[in-house]
Amino acid sequence: MQDSTPYAVGIDVGGTKTHLRALAGGGRVVDRVRASTGWRPHDPGAAADWLTALVHDALPAGTRPSAVAVGGHACETPRQCEGIRAALQERLGAPALVVGDAALLVPAAGLEKGVGLVAGTGSVAVGRLPDGGPVQVGGWGAALGDEGGAAGLVREAARAVWAAHDRGEEPDALATGLVAAFGVAEVPALGAALEAATDVSAEWGRHSPVVFAAAEAGSPLARAVIADGGRALAALVVRLAGRGVSVDDVVVAGGTVLAQPALYQAFTSALAESLPGARPRPLRVPPVEGALALARSLL
Repeated sequence: MQDSTPYAVGIDVGGTKTHLRALAGGGRVVDRVRASTGWRPHDPGAAADWLTALVHDALPAGTRPSAVAVGGHACETPRQCEGIRAALQERLGAPALVVGDAALLVPAAGLEKGVGLVAGTGSVAVGRLPDGGPVQVGGWGAALGDEGGAAGLVREAARAVWAAHDRGEEPDALATGLVAAFGVAEVPALGAALEAATDVSAEWGRHSPVVFAAAEAGSPLARAVIADGGRALAALVVRLAGRGVSVDDVVVAGGTVLAQPALYQAFTSALAESLPGARPRPLRVPPVEGALALARSLL
């Protein structure tokens, strides 16, 4: 017998993996994780088709979504998210909401307002104005920004060792670590290695452990890069505060900042200095919980 009970559906589309969680009456839960391969957020129709197929594949036969909320990686503007939302709602015949993936953090933490800060491969911070309008700062990719994210840290580390080389200093633990990680013979060759990356964020970012290992080994250059990264993350929150966003609570997520105590400490210290009233809160539940909370708010 088919189950016709409607499900509230939350979806967290990350850069690498996608997490869907659905809740029906009686507490029945569907939980699925899959690769984000095929996610095309800059094509609203293709993105909506991808999400529709994901929902249909995940829910039991005969069921339907009562509401769907999506936090989408690289969904960077309200106009872009609205395009996906309209197409998705038309396909599913249910209320839908689409936001950037960082916007899931505050509801995932059980809060109504605050800042969501992500520092994983990249970095971004989001919040809402007093009138409810969304605001995003950062998130511009490794070539231009993403300071404090894994790829940005590697970029700044390379700059630091190049500057040290130009000053005539002997390679330290950071320089030797980067040379080994990128498989080159010497510091000057790092430029060509970085430029050869086809996926800049992913290929640079995977070498970020070198920066933290060098700092632990005593590299002043690596420690300075980490400290600067922490200050850059705090600066994202300061920018949001300057635009009128409530920054009393800052919900922090991301595989770089939460996995690396040195970076998290650098961030919280810089935040305390710049915005003493802001409270950093590491997210302890999957961000998809925020998508599910938003879906249920649509009912």
